[in-house]
Amino acid sequence: MSTITISPARTLDAGAVGHILSASNDMMPWLPRLHSAAEEIMYAGDMIEAGWVRVAKRHGKVVGFIARWEEEIHALYVLPDEQDSGVGTSLLDDAKADTDRLALWSYQANSSATRFYGLRGFAETARTDGSENDVGLPDIRFEWARGAS
Repeated sequence: MSTITISPARTLDAGAVGHILSASNDMMPWLPRLHSAAEEIMYAGDMIEAGWVRVAKRHGKVVGFIARWEEEIHALYVLPDEQDSGVGTSLLDDAKADTDRLALWSYQANSSATRFYGLRGFAETARTDGSENDVGLPDIRFEWARGAS
């Protein structure tokens, strides 16, 4: 397996980040598509400009990203072909390296994400009926704290 490098996203990464977001969402048939691919690239560019995004690269190609503001993870996505290859874990480990707490929301229907976060030390702290998120799907709050068991 080749080396994964993590670095701050550059403006020119917006297309790759938007593509990862779109391709990942296409793999979840239960997730309503609210935005076009062009809108997802624009959203990626906004997150990059705000300084929230770090990208994972393999062989110089962006294969995953995390968008985080302080302790809140707003997005963690990996290209479908790169899932289960350590990219997501590398992005989370990078985020954990400079903070003592992290939190995020994930959809209840995303059982692979629930398993992924649980195996990486995140604990479920709340569930909602989805009435307060963009797509109206029930979600789960996950939190991680350094030193918590």
